[in-house]
Amino acid sequence: MQDVARLAGVSAQTVSRVARAVPNVKESTKAKVLRAMDQLGYVPNRAARALRSGQYRTLGVITQNLGRTGESLITAGIAAEAEERGYSVNLRQISHPGTQELAQAGSYFSHQAIDGLIVVQAGSATIPHTLSHGTPTVVSDSRFTNNFSSVVTDQVQGTRLAIEHLLSLGHTRIAHIAGPTESPSANIRQNIWQSTLEEAGLPLGPIMYGNWSARSGYQAGLALSELRVSAIFSANDEMAFGAMRALYEQGVSIPEDISIVGFDDIALAEYSVLPLTTVRQDFETIGRTLTDLVIARIASPTAPIEQRVIPSELILRGSTCPAAVG
Repeated sequence: MQDVARLAGVSAQTVSRVARAVPNVKESTKAKVLRAMDQLGYVPNRAARALRSGQYRTLGVITQNLGRTGESLITAGIAAEAEERGYSVNLRQISHPGTQELAQAGSYFSHQAIDGLIVVQAGSATIPHTLSHGTPTVVSDSRFTNNFSSVVTDQVQGTRLAIEHLLSLGHTRIAHIAGPTESPSANIRQNIWQSTLEEAGLPLGPIMYGNWSARSGYQAGLALSELRVSAIFSANDEMAFGAMRALYEQGVSIPEDISIVGFDDIALAEYSVLPLTTVRQDFETIGRTLTDLVIARIASPTAPIEQRVIPSELILRGSTCPAAVG
């Protein structure tokens, strides 16, 4: 460390602050220290630093399926914020949303050098004992929000905005393409679709279940093309695009014959040939806020459970229009 300090022209204390990713170091000074580290081949000893400070500067992350848009973008937000805060990330993906796999992931992290744990998605799993070993833990979009501090999208607000938009356009027969029944998010969106229609004094439209994929949305769209509906609320954008493809193949015009609203606001929603009206979830902010919250709990592990709610936003595009008369 002394050699790095001499080469960079700074104190050993400043080198230590850069190595520990302590904030409030001038960018120009940080750059000089990092260049000196590279030239000398100096690598901070994380294990020794952990022994001195009691922290590993590492966060564990459990997620269900990185192939899905939400989980992937939230995890990217976690990693970006962690890097900026001087933490590394140890990731564990579970294939199925069951308690056993979650317990195995929790057991894995109980033997890892981590300071805190983030559960991005655990589906229908119940809380295994391996998540109760004292590691500061935060969750997002799971059934554990009453037991751990959490960061969630305002699913209720977003769904209500979508249905009220369709109602304002005169639609009275609104179908729903729901997500899988084991998904808490899908259940919330389905329940609010139902309650909003009931509050408006309207009968429930048909409901089709998918698995978040475009293929399942396509199958739902084929079925809905044979029913009398004027609008569809899809629980995510990918299923919405699958349904749009099916309806197009059946000669249904969107939005003149059937309006469609999605949920998520993936990149394709804005740039498809027919831009999709959808509810925006700010996945990056969710990920960054999860990281901020778990770091806060590392500093104050006995603090009360906290829930941070990220607002959702209705984005109006070309897939909705007033209902046809007659």
